[in-house]
Amino acid sequence: MEIAPVPSRDEIAPAHLWNLRHIYDNNEAWQIDFARVEEMIDSVSSLEGTLGDSPGSLTEALRSNADLGESLDKVFVYANLLRDEDTRDASAQAMAERASRLATRVAEATSFVEPEILAIPRDTLESFLQSRELSPWRHYLENLLRLKEHTLSPREEQILAMAGDVTRTPRTAFGMLNDADLTFRAIQDEQGREVELTKGRYSSFMESPDRRVRRDAWTSLTDAYESHRNTVSALLSGSVKRDVFYARARGYASSLVAALDPSNIPTEVFHTLIDVVRKRRAAFHRYSTMRKEILGLDDLRIYDLYVPLSNSRGPTFSYDEARELLVEGSAAFGHEYVSALREGLESGWIDVFETRGKRSGAYSWGSYGTHPYVLMNYHGTLDHLFTFTHEMGHAMHHYYTARAQPYVYSHYPIFLAEVASTTSESVLMSHLLEVTKDPARKLALLNQSIDQIRGTVITQVMFAEFEHRMHTMVEDGEPLTADTLSGLYREVFTSTLGPELSFDDRAALGWARIPHFYTGYYVYQYATGYSAAIALSRRVLQGGEREREDYLGFLRAGNSDYPIEILKRAGVDLTTADPINDTLDLFESLLDQLEEHISRYGAASASRG
Repeated sequence: MEIAPVPSRDEIAPAHLWNLRHIYDNNEAWQIDFARVEEMIDSVSSLEGTLGDSPGSLTEALRSNADLGESLDKVFVYANLLRDEDTRDASAQAMAERASRLATRVAEATSFVEPEILAIPRDTLESFLQSRELSPWRHYLENLLRLKEHTLSPREEQILAMAGDVTRTPRTAFGMLNDADLTFRAIQDEQGREVELTKGRYSSFMESPDRRVRRDAWTSLTDAYESHRNTVSALLSGSVKRDVFYARARGYASSLVAALDPSNIPTEVFHTLIDVVRKRRAAFHRYSTMRKEILGLDDLRIYDLYVPLSNSRGPTFSYDEARELLVEGSAAFGHEYVSALREGLESGWIDVFETRGKRSGAYSWGSYGTHPYVLMNYHGTLDHLFTFTHEMGHAMHHYYTARAQPYVYSHYPIFLAEVASTTSESVLMSHLLEVTKDPARKLALLNQSIDQIRGTVITQVMFAEFEHRMHTMVEDGEPLTADTLSGLYREVFTSTLGPELSFDDRAALGWARIPHFYTGYYVYQYATGYSAAIALSRRVLQGGEREREDYLGFLRAGNSDYPIEILKRAGVDLTTADPINDTLDLFESLLDQLEEHISRYGAASASRG
């Protein structure tokens, strides 16, 4: 395969670039809005001391605060999207930094709001809630009362807000190192040609049927992190200490409780997830053994976990093909959903291809007053097809929520963030498995479906266990060094994936390149989200109009209720072990199907894919 140099942004067709002019016509318009937000800060600050006067006074403060938050979001999102187009652009970096400082100023200026509300006598506040004008804020206010014991005095809240820029430093510094400063040694491709390694290309190399290419790409990538292992361990330690600091400042028993309590998630949900996966690790040991045998390897390494179970790279898809498959697979969600999806695909929502300096990976993001945006680094693999599907699921969640909810409920909680995205993946996979007849593609899809569960459930639960143990160590006063982190990472991975996986010192450094570890207790929600998604996708595919509307109701709900309750209304109860057990039952069923397929056709059937 001929690998061209990474293109510059001006070499990409406009149809494949997102259109930030849908937010601001130009940077000058952004600057005008930036100044307007600064003026709004003073307006909101002037309301301090009035919130308990009457329902009208409280309503005015909440409305003004929401208007300020909505305006700030627009300024903040634009600057960061612009920076992510080219992380080397000093001007865009400066805009993003200014937006970050503005966000800190807003947090400082509005830090009085919740403590002042909580200072209102409960009987008075409950009488306020009977007024019609406050009805849009009822759930918000009731939840605020629930969190009262962990809300500090106005001055203490202001101090925590002022610390925002400082405490974000580990995450910001890691991001700059990871996206802008790290460079990787060139490698030789399957034909012996020297090619540049980027993180966008890395995933493609990991699917190479040539083990030497996989090993060289993995070694080049990990060499870069190895050379910064002490710096990265200090940054990660600082991030965990940040979480512990905020948990203790607010009077929580642990970082875990602090992370789950704002969304009213019982800690049993987290612990049940870890426990179920550990109890069923024999299935994952079986998977490792099968992968080693199918690939014909003497030892199974980390860089062997992503290659298709065949002697080829597996099917590829142009971006246009990916778009049409996504539309076809989304038909189960109904005409209204598909029409909105097509709008996104055709209207400047998506930045498709990797370009020089562009932020790595993929995400969906947007502000309340604009459509969502999707960043991709699309290289046409089956994995990228599902990454694209995943991010468009996020985008549709944003789209529906923003149109159904006021600003105060427009930011759906992290616990729900991965449900829509993985439901989209599950529905597309069901569609492709149903319509695919070719044995090569069928094998590729079975492989992908198994690896979706491995990556989104099993791996993320391993990450979650590693993350939890990191936080526990810091809470117990134990240091986090490169060596202790690597030892912990090795222990979690080898116990879960089994003895067939050879896990050397370089593999144990895997923690050094995971950005999600800088957002405390995020990763476990991939697993809960995927489990909920399996249940929701089955309801949609096997049900009718009611089940479809239940799902769209979930998309529209935002954070207008607690996430556990929103999912219950959609038909899934994550307070039980059933959804995770059902997902792992599916994993074992897929392993059975894979064994049968290999027995009938052989792994080489994929060579035609």
